[in-house]
Amino acid sequence: MEVFWSKGYEGAQLVDLTTAMGINPPSFYAAFGSKQDAFCEAVDLYIETVGAKSMQALNDAKTAHAGLRAMLEHAVDVALSTASGGCLLVLGVVNTVQNEEAWNYLRNARINTLHLIRARLERGVAQSDLPVHTDVKALALHFLGVTQAISFQARDGASRAALEHLISPAMAALPELPG
Repeated sequence: MEVFWSKGYEGAQLVDLTTAMGINPPSFYAAFGSKQDAFCEAVDLYIETVGAKSMQALNDAKTAHAGLRAMLEHAVDVALSTASGGCLLVLGVVNTVQNEEAWNYLRNARINTLHLIRARLERGVAQSDLPVHTDVKALALHFLGVTQAISFQARDGASRAALEHLISPAMAALPELPG
């Protein structure tokens, strides 16, 4: 997972993967079948471990506001958790341009994240912590875009303080309750 995270699908060579796992090429192919299959397993592991923390923070918070803030704070933590910076689901797009299957796998994972954000916003409307007229579709795209911006800026070397400064303006997009 870490090799694909730092180098992307196309940048990760068989020697990088086998060295990281401490196995030889025949063992790699016996375990995964192909580089594509290993990549998909790495993405799934990333979603189940690293990505799950952000989504858990999003969904466990008492309000949509608190959940979205927690999700963005976790996005900053994830983006700064490796030396290369960023998020595997976002940076894999940049680093995976020639392999359509790998690109589609990452796109589907990002679409799922978008659906999870939208569902949390819809729950916020249903629980009356967001106004009924809230454009959940647009806001879900907005917040997914902010997480992607955090990832790209971290990859470019942005500091924690700079990334955290993205959170308050992002939160300002949420509509206020009338009253």
